[in-house]
Amino acid sequence: MAIAKKIKVMIVDDSLVFREVIRRGLSSDPSIEVVAVAEDPFDARDKILQFNPDVMTCDVEMPRMNGIDFIRRLLPQYALPIIVVSSVSEAVFDAMKAGAVDFETKPDVRSVRSVEIFIAELINKIKIASHAKVAGPETSQTEWRDPAKTPQVKDMGRIIAIGASTGGTEAIYRILKALPLNTPGIVIVQHIPPMFSRMFADRLNQTCPLEVKEAQNGDIVEQGRVFIAPGDRHIRVKKTGDRFKLECFQGDKVNGHCPSVDVLFESVAKEAGNRSIGVILTGMGYDGAKGLLAMRRRGARTIGQDEHSSVVYGMPKVAYEIGAVEKQTALSDIPYLLMST
Repeated sequence: MAIAKKIKVMIVDDSLVFREVIRRGLSSDPSIEVVAVAEDPFDARDKILQFNPDVMTCDVEMPRMNGIDFIRRLLPQYALPIIVVSSVSEAVFDAMKAGAVDFETKPDVRSVRSVEIFIAELINKIKIASHAKVAGPETSQTEWRDPAKTPQVKDMGRIIAIGASTGGTEAIYRILKALPLNTPGIVIVQHIPPMFSRMFADRLNQTCPLEVKEAQNGDIVEQGRVFIAPGDRHIRVKKTGDRFKLECFQGDKVNGHCPSVDVLFESVAKEAGNRSIGVILTGMGYDGAKGLLAMRRRGARTIGQDEHSSVVYGMPKVAYEIGAVEKQTALSDIPYLLMST
C-alpha cells in the first residue's frame, strides 16, 4: 500500500509562544509535517527555498515587514498557499486581497479549549489549502465588464442568493464591485467566523457601489441592497406579500457549517422559485449543492463558478455534477450574467 504524502507546512510568526503552539498542534496530525518555522518574512524567505513547503501559515503583525506586504511580494514569484493566522482585525481581508487562501483567528493561549478549537480549524484549513489554486494579488489582467454597460434588469422583483467558502471573500468582493445600483436584492452566505462577518459586510459597504450590511432578523431584501449572513447564524428568506424578509436564527451545523448555504438556497427555492437566481462560488465540500438543485427544480436560474477561476473547485464542482448548475462560468462573467439572466 502506498504511503500517503504528508502536507509540508511552514510556520511564520514573530511570537515564540505562538510558533510553538502551532507547531505542536499541527504535529499531532499524522498527515501534516511541520518542516520549518520562521520568526519574520526575511527568515521565511530563505527557508521557503530550503524546505519547499506545501502550505504556509503567516502572522500579520511582524517586525521588519508585515505579513501582508510579505504575501504581496512572495506570491508573484512563489505560488504558495498561505493561511493568515492573526488577531481579530480587518487586516485579514487585506491579506486575502493580497492572495492568501484563508485565515484563522489566534486563540487565547490561556484557554486549553480555545487552543484545541484553533488547532482543529487550522488543520482542516491547511488540508483544504493544500489543494487550493493560488491566484496571487488582484490584477487587472482579467477583463471585467463595465457595470454601466450591463443590461437592465428584466424583473425587479427577483432575489439573488450567493454561497461561498474558501476563497469566497475576494470572489464576492469582485462580483459586488462590478454590479450596478439597480441590482436585485442579494443575500449571501460566506463561511466565516462570527467576529468577521460584520467586519466583512462593513468593508464591502465601503468599497462597493451597493449598500452592504450584516443581515438581521426582519431585514427586507430590496433592490441595491446586499445582506451577509452572520457568522454564527443560519439565514433564510420568507415571502411576505410581494417582498422577501430575512430570518436569522441559531441552529445545528448543516453540512458542517453555520451559516449553511443549503439552508439559504432551500428557503429561496421554496419562497421565491422562478423569481430567484442562485450562485455557488469557490469552496471546499458540498454545502449549497442540494439547495441549488432545489432552486433549479423550482424554476430559478443557477450559476456556478468554473474550475479555472475557483480557489478551491469543490462546492461548484459538486453542484455541477448533480445537475444543479445551469450555467458554469468564470468569476469575471458572473456580474454580467446576474444582470442579463
